[in-house]
Amino acid sequence: MVNALQSTRRPGQPAGADLEARGENPAALTAFHRGLLGVRVALAAALLGGTIAAAPAAELQPQTVAAWNRYVEATERRIAAELENGRPDRFLVRDFVDGAAEARREVLAGRIRIDRLETRDADGERIRVPKGAIHHWLGSALIPDVTLEEVLHALIYAVEPKELQDDVIESRVLARPADDRLELFLKLRRKQVVTVHFNSEHSAAYTRHRPGLASSRSVATRIAELDGAGTPGEREKPVGRDRGFLWRLNTYWRYQQVDEGVIFELESISLSRGIPRLLRWMVSPLINRTAQDILTQTLASMAEVLSARAPAEFGKPAARALQP
Repeated sequence: MVNALQSTRRPGQPAGADLEARGENPAALTAFHRGLLGVRVALAAALLGGTIAAAPAAELQPQTVAAWNRYVEATERRIAAELENGRPDRFLVRDFVDGAAEARREVLAGRIRIDRLETRDADGERIRVPKGAIHHWLGSALIPDVTLEEVLHALIYAVEPKELQDDVIESRVLARPADDRLELFLKLRRKQVVTVHFNSEHSAAYTRHRPGLASSRSVATRIAELDGAGTPGEREKPVGRDRGFLWRLNTYWRYQQVDEGVIFELESISLSRGIPRLLRWMVSPLINRTAQDILTQTLASMAEVLSARAPAEFGKPAARALQP
């Protein structure tokens, strides 16, 4: 199994450095490419904005689910191997890829790192997803001036998900099977060209590893797109028979205590309907930009809230809102 971290340039490399090496004007070419990307995104927005409301329902197919399962199984094998490697200098996802030291310096300096990931099969081949698309991203950030135990207490007992993430507009605990496990309901709001709402249920489990290290896994067990969200006529569309914006969602988190606070990583894998081949050149940049924006906003919001709330909530009784 191969896990590939994709980036348009090496981490930390100044934009335009490769252009200067070829004797080209980086400012002019960068402006040109940004303009070209803007045109592509504008065309995609116009196209999707005019057609998406009338888009036919996309039914989730068994072969799409089978491909998703293969992708997740391969990814989780890699994650398990990384978490169990036992080396003191390797725990975060970025510790296992090139440029780990530089990426860590950036995160410790307060920058948010976002990269695309891709899991491949044992032969290094892409895992094809018929009638669907998998979106795999990695984000890293620092929660300053906190301890790992404070962060875990806040996440498990004290701070509601809707306080942490802008795209969560309602949250509640459905069950607490064990001290380190939660069953959650989240109402999600995702905005690309249009705003889409979902009712979703998630199973989350937290694991402590070596001292100063922890991880968690959250799997969406149910996702239903909403029609008429926020109106008296709000209703759920049939699960798996909607517009296909979000069919599956898994998130994998890692937390590491450092002198500056806690580094946390979010590895997100989601499944949506496929993008027609003729539209990929227009639509893909919009989807990628939106995914990066969502991850950046999520990590920034969580870092800000947990930096303030986690120390204050540590040791207090569990908040009523997080009781089943």
